[in-house]
Amino acid sequence: MKNVFLILFVFSSLGSLAQTDNKIVIGKVDSVYSTILKEQRKVWVYTPNLKAGVQNPSQRYPVVYLLDGEGHFESVVGMIQQLSQVNGNTIVPEMIVVGIPNTDRTRDLTPTHIESDLPMMDSGFSKNTGGGENFTSFMEKELFPHIDSIYPTQPFRVLIGHSFGGLIVMNTITNHTKLFNAYIAIDPSMWYDKEQFLKTTQKKLSSQKYNGTSLYVGIANTLNEGMTLEKLKKDTTADTRHIRSIFAMDKFIKANPQNGLKYASKYYGDDDHGSVPLISEYDGLRFIFNWFRFKFTNADFTSADLGVVQRMKNHYQTVSKEFGFKFSPPETMINGLGYYILGQKYYDKAAALFLMNVENYPESGNAYDSYADALIAQKDTAKAIANYQKAFAMTKSEETKLKLDKLQGKATFTLTAKELEKYVAAYEFEAIPLIATILIKDNALWVSAPGQGVFELVPLSPDAFTIKGLQGYKIQFEMDGNKPVGLTSTQPNGAFKAHVKK
Repeated sequence: MKNVFLILFVFSSLGSLAQTDNKIVIGKVDSVYSTILKEQRKVWVYTPNLKAGVQNPSQRYPVVYLLDGEGHFESVVGMIQQLSQVNGNTIVPEMIVVGIPNTDRTRDLTPTHIESDLPMMDSGFSKNTGGGENFTSFMEKELFPHIDSIYPTQPFRVLIGHSFGGLIVMNTITNHTKLFNAYIAIDPSMWYDKEQFLKTTQKKLSSQKYNGTSLYVGIANTLNEGMTLEKLKKDTTADTRHIRSIFAMDKFIKANPQNGLKYASKYYGDDDHGSVPLISEYDGLRFIFNWFRFKFTNADFTSADLGVVQRMKNHYQTVSKEFGFKFSPPETMINGLGYYILGQKYYDKAAALFLMNVENYPESGNAYDSYADALIAQKDTAKAIANYQKAFAMTKSEETKLKLDKLQGKATFTLTAKELEKYVAAYEFEAIPLIATILIKDNALWVSAPGQGVFELVPLSPDAFTIKGLQGYKIQFEMDGNKPVGLTSTQPNGAFKAHVKK
């Protein structure tokens, strides 16, 4: 499978972090006023960059709601990007992440009011407990509608919480079962209310139905020195109440599979309460979406066999069934694979892949343009013209117009290999750590960048080029006479300047 990985790496993107003004931005701060909580609540929102590459702007995404957002937002966003976008990975879907920072953590993340019996919990702590139901109501009645009205969401939600956040996760799954489709409870405080909350949870987990709902529980090693799991079985001290209560819940859930809950848990012996969130979030996402990944074979990339197309259609039918709505393979993934296959001269296979994008993303001009490229390779000129025309009507792309003019016998701008030589150089980008090399190959100008692949540049006018096979890209060279000084790459996710590397 090494060859498959290398091929996926070639047509994958760097991800979709927004890069502006020499800054890397992974999200935005939004807010909503809560009449339930009687306060303005900020939320941190990451949305997969709709402008990256050839991403269809009409695509919609599942949503992860992340408690203690100020502590876990960056790591969870990075993890989801890595698992969904980078190096050809499609292990989990691209998702919107909504981090919810705290204003009064104890109030919001405790389900009932208590009088604490723990020495470390003072009366001030106990006085402020019990606002969990209001907080859940805020999410359901105010935050969800706000997010759904502004961001491109799909009706599939995941809730992630750690410690008291895990407590609210368990309260939500038992008292508001269908509010989320999947839950990750990380070292949840099941000791809460002298374990009365644990007893209530067990009762509800045994009496309710959870078909179509997933729960993952991560358990940290909070044992004191000298305590072992074997000794823990007979221990009754307050020091082990936290971990004992989680193990008790875990044992109960595993003994009651009749409720239909899709459940998994793991004890992390090498992680304590503070270090366990990251690894639990990773394992939890992998568990929840264990049906999502499409597994490529070497033959998918190295033969003319069309089997991968039907396998993909079958796979995403299964994925759609799990989600409860139609879910298509990402346009960017199919587009990249299609062009790789086209380069291998498996024209029928490439056309079938591009046609799948046309069927799944009928509002995407890029899908029609790419399909037309394959039709040209199949020598179906009339059909190619019709698809280029559809693409141009949607995108007004200079590259698409160039292809149309060429097919229809209209004059197009060209440069000779000799005239192209003046652009050859290494260009160092100013805002991102990337060096692009401009070279001549087969009497055409090409750009090469580590990890990004090699792309042909098509001249539009003197010093201006587009990138063949990519919509919305334009390279404008800055010249000092006949010597290049730099370039500006204008693309869907912004404009990036580079200077000639000395």
